[in-house]
This record gives sequence, C-alpha cells and structure tokens, in this order.
Amino acid sequence: MNIPNIIPIEKIRNIGIIAHIDAGKTTTTERILYYTGITHKIGEVHEGEATMDWMIQERERGITITSAATTCFWTQTYKKSQEREYRINIIDTPGHIDFTAEVERSLRVLDGAVVIFDGVQGVEPQSETVWRQADKYNVPRICFVNKMDRLGADFDNSVKSIWEKLSLNAVPIQFPVGKESDFKYIVDLIRMKMYSFEGEHGENVVELDIPSDLLKEAEERRNFLLEKIAENDEEFMEKYFNGDFTENDIRNAIRRLTLSYKLIPILVGSSLKNKGVQLLLDAICDFLPSPVDLPPVKGQNPKTKDNEERYPKVDAPFCGLIFKIMVDPYVGTLNYIRVYSGKLQRGQIVLNSNKNEEIRIGRIVRMHANFREDIEEITAGNIGAIVGLKSASTGDTLCDPKNPIVLESIKFAEPVISMKIEPKTKADQEKLGLALAALCNEDPTFKVIHNPETMETLIAGMGELHLEIKVDRLKREFGLDVNVGKPQVAYRETITKSAEAEGKYIRQSGGRGQYGHVWLKVEPLERGKDFEFVNAIKGGIIPDEYIPAIEKGVREAMDKGVLAGYPIRDIRVTVFDGSFHEVDSSDFAFKIAGAIALQEAVKKADLVLLEPIMKVFIYIPNEYLGDVTGDFASRRGRIEKIEDKDKIKIIEGYVPLAEMFGYATKIRSLTQGRGYFSMEFSHYDFVPQNLQQIIIQERVAIKNK
Repeated sequence: MNIPNIIPIEKIRNIGIIAHIDAGKTTTTERILYYTGITHKIGEVHEGEATMDWMIQERERGITITSAATTCFWTQTYKKSQEREYRINIIDTPGHIDFTAEVERSLRVLDGAVVIFDGVQGVEPQSETVWRQADKYNVPRICFVNKMDRLGADFDNSVKSIWEKLSLNAVPIQFPVGKESDFKYIVDLIRMKMYSFEGEHGENVVELDIPSDLLKEAEERRNFLLEKIAENDEEFMEKYFNGDFTENDIRNAIRRLTLSYKLIPILVGSSLKNKGVQLLLDAICDFLPSPVDLPPVKGQNPKTKDNEERYPKVDAPFCGLIFKIMVDPYVGTLNYIRVYSGKLQRGQIVLNSNKNEEIRIGRIVRMHANFREDIEEITAGNIGAIVGLKSASTGDTLCDPKNPIVLESIKFAEPVISMKIEPKTKADQEKLGLALAALCNEDPTFKVIHNPETMETLIAGMGELHLEIKVDRLKREFGLDVNVGKPQVAYRETITKSAEAEGKYIRQSGGRGQYGHVWLKVEPLERGKDFEFVNAIKGGIIPDEYIPAIEKGVREAMDKGVLAGYPIRDIRVTVFDGSFHEVDSSDFAFKIAGAIALQEAVKKADLVLLEPIMKVFIYIPNEYLGDVTGDFASRRGRIEKIEDKDKIKIIEGYVPLAEMFGYATKIRSLTQGRGYFSMEFSHYDFVPQNLQQIIIQERVAIKNK
C-alpha cells in the first residue's frame, strides 16, 4: 500500500476500540484494516486468524489480551476525492476485566473512542467499566451497535439500555432496515439516504433513496436527532428554527457537541456480515477529535516545579509519553509512545524526565499489530514505538533536554490475587527472575513479590486468567517450565483508630554510633486512599534532611505488615516529634526508627484485615435462580438486584474474591452448562473476625514451616 506523504495534524485521529468481551471489537478492527487497504484478506477471530490478535494465547482463546496498535488511511465514502485524506491510529483493546490495564493506558493517550455494543445484549457489565474509564480521561466517543444480524438483535432496545445505564446524551444518527437475518440496509439520518453493502466483503457502498414505506420513520428519527442537537448547540439552534440549515451544518454541530461530551452519536451495523463499517470510518473522521481539537497536554517542569503546557505543534519542543512496554522476541523491548508536541527523530538525544536520564534514540518503528515498519520520525499527534529503551517504564515522559517536563503518569489498580511460582529446576532460577522482570516491565498490574522469610516467589495480578496467561507466556516465550501454587487472595491490613508511638534506634560500639528518634501518629483513612505521610516537625527538632528517610522506613514497614504479613494501607502517618544527634544521626538510623515507630503505633490502633470485594454479574436461565442465589449467599455474597432479560436472569451483587475460586465450574454444574458470570474488582472491606483469626493462623503456620 502506498502511504500518503504528509497528513496534516488536523486530519489525524487517534482512537481506541473498547467494549465488553465478545462485542466484536477485533472483528470490527479487521474490517477497518481490509476496507482501508492495510490487509487484503479479512482475518476472522473465530478462525484464529485476526491480524490484531497476534499472540498465540489470543488466537487459541479467541480473546484479546494485549492492546494492539495499527495505522490506516481513509477518505469518506460521500467524498469524491481519490486521495486518502485521514490518518487513523487505532488501538484495539481487550474486553476481559483481567486485562483492564490495557484499556486504561490506551485511553490515557487516545483522543477519541469507538464503544462497541452487542445488538442482542446492549449494555453489558464491562461496557459500563470501559465507559467509566473513558469518562475518567474525558475521551469523546461514538457508539456502534454491532451484530444486528444475530437472532434477538434489537437496535432500539440497545439504544434504550445506553440511555438507562450510560448516558442520555447518546443519539442515533442511523437506524437499521431489517432485523436479524433480514438486516440489509442502513439509513443515514444526516444525509437522509439508505446504504447497502455489495460485493463479497461488502466493499461496495451503494447509496439509495429511502423507500416511501420507511420515509415517515426516517423523518421522525431525524427530527428527534435535530431537536437534540438544537437543544445543546446555540449556533445550530438558530438555523434550525429558521429552517435554514445544510447537511454540513448538522455534521459540524454534531462534531462540536461530540467534542464537548454533550452528544454521543450512535451508529449501527454488523461487522461480521460486512455492513456499516465504512460508515463508521466516516463518522470517526467527521466527529472524533484531531490532536489540535483537544486542550494542550499539561505537566510540571522538574526543575522549577512550575506547571507547563505543550501544544500539538511540530515546531514545538519535543514531548511524549510512554504508555506501553512490550517484550518482542525478535527486537527486544518496544516502548510505545504518544508524541504530544514537536517530533522524535532517529538519533535524537532526549531526556527521560521521570528518571533524569538522557537517552539517544536508535530505531523508531510504526506498529501494525506485531509487524514493524521502520520510520525516521514520529511527529506531534502520532503514535509509534521505540526499540530498545531498557530503563524506561510505563508512564515515563520523554522530552527535549532543554525544555524538560513531566506529564501526569498513568495510575493502575493494585493486584488482587497471587500465587506461588518456582522453576522446575534450580538451574532456571536466574532465568525465571529475568523473565518475570520483563513481564513486570510490560504490565504495571503484574507484580512479583519475594518473601525473604519463606524464600518463596509470588506473582500477583488482576485475576486467575491474568496469571494463567503469564505462566503460559513463561513457557512459550521464555522456554521456562514452572510449578505454581493455588491462587491466593491479596489481603491488606489497616487500622480502625488513631494511636501514637515512639521509635528509637541508638547504637554505640566505638567510633561513630547510630542515633534516630521519632514519634509518629497513625490515623485511619477512608477506604481506597492508600497512604498519606505528613511532616509536622517544627523548630528543627529533626532536620529536614532526615524526613525522607523516616518516610522510607514507614513505607517499608507498611509493606511488610504487622498483623499477618500483608501490606498496611489506608493510613495517614504523621511525624510530629523526636530528636537527633549532631554526630551519630544518619538516614539509616532514622529509617530504622521510623519503621519501629510505625510497627508500635499500628499495634495500638486496632489492626484488622481487609479483603478484595468483587462486583459480580451472573447470567442464568430463569429456572436456576433459586439454586444459584442460594449458592451465592453461601459464599458471603450480597445481591444488589436481579433483572429479567429475554428468559434470562441477571444477578448483580458483591462477593469476597476468596469465595470465588472455581466458581466457573460451579455455575456450569448448577445450570447444566447454561449459566456464566463476569466479575471485576470493586473495593476492599473488613474480613469477618472469625475468618480473620483463621487467615492469621494459616499465615503463621506457613512462616513457621
């Protein structure tokens, strides 16, 4: 394919495709690649041939595990131009909740999103999760109601579920003609034309007049759209009431409202049956933002601590964010980067402002799933990858050394599940350590924990599937056979009241001694606030230079835990008193004193255990409701509500993660294979006192082995 020479930044679209698992994200992306000429054969997910699902594990399971990036070029179907005017950088994200970090980091660097819905199911649990993630980063979006060819597909019901569960600002700009297997055409309410999709793969978009028997419905739906636009856009409202507006006026008003989150266009189609994807591409170009449509990116100057902005201009100082790291078996480490300003060129020296380290850029590539195309530069508004930055981490800022800036990093959820891991042979111990380090560098929600007391290594992640995939990758990509233990819950410790304690570390053994002395106050924080450290020292009774060491000692003691060896969280620690010695005081002494004081204080503050609570959605036929709810209650589950949908009961509730191991097998046996469930982390809550004692005894027994 001939790549267009230079695409103006106004014609660039950086978009993510997000949805609940199995709504058709990857199938839609495969059609986009085919219609834009990137591929000449459509890869089907169900056949294990999808271009964007390139990992072996993805093809075997038919799910997306890692977000894949690609670039394509498009000219809208209603334009006569033969040149590909728009450059679309696409990231296809996973739908399974265990891989939610992939969605999180993608949305952080994207300008717009396409949210895909199953036309039968409408809004599903993970649809709500990705919608909230898009809200968090203020990402403008359009909706695509997919799978209209399926039995039970209902466009209006899907739209209604979007209104009820996500946003009343969502408005259809199209509607389908025909239901289920009779779905053949799409009516565009902006152009007031009907479209069919001819050819083996629907590649020929044919514009038709709307038949007379559909005209009344089309006009009613169009009036609803126009009224919604006029309500929210003053510029269009005047033209609307005067009856003096054009197709372009409608399109421009929808664009303005989409960019300001006041309207969300809803489109329709069937990606698998090759209907509607070209019109979706048109809408991406028409309504989603270019880099220049959004506010400048904000950051902080690491030297002056002043807040600064960077504008998406090629002639501005270079600035970019590393949002994803991947270990490639052929080229080593790949660092995906979004360039916000200036340009990044091969051979250029840049500053990693998070680590205060200068780096020379070697090889730059444009990614197409797992294929790489060498390029000389990445300009403002674009996405690419750098080969071989070994010390960089997800969330690091690269910038011009003369114009340093640190952009806001990406925050990820803490792991909620862990398991023991060890190599099958002692000879592979070092190799396992290196492989786990590489996987940790890729995935911020995957952690490796070494227990010096038991000499065990634990891996921690977001769910059983998450860890299962990591273990599979160790075998396939790194050639490592490992033994793993049963999954374990990532408990936490916290306090329920305030307390104070003293910490002293005084050693005198000839020559210079060690002297550190602190008083700490600990207070509970609301759930999810993690940790606050407050310096309340006055009058220099402890010099400022020792305060960071005290905080470091506190943090280390928190990570080791006190009650049962689990990390202490949701706590405010205030250092308010102490003393120092002119000669013997040191960072080391104050670090130890801080750790001692923390341990003593929390012992007085009524320590308790916290456990991860999961939000669960269970889908079952009506006749199994009693058995399933009874079993759910026995797992300490709390049902919030039960919905009816097409002879299916949807149970929504909360349950401790500790009670859900093996639930997939249990739900199948209770419903003769017809029930299924999904769950996501919700919050931490107190462990009941009787169970807390059992957990502590088990931990003590493991330590004493």
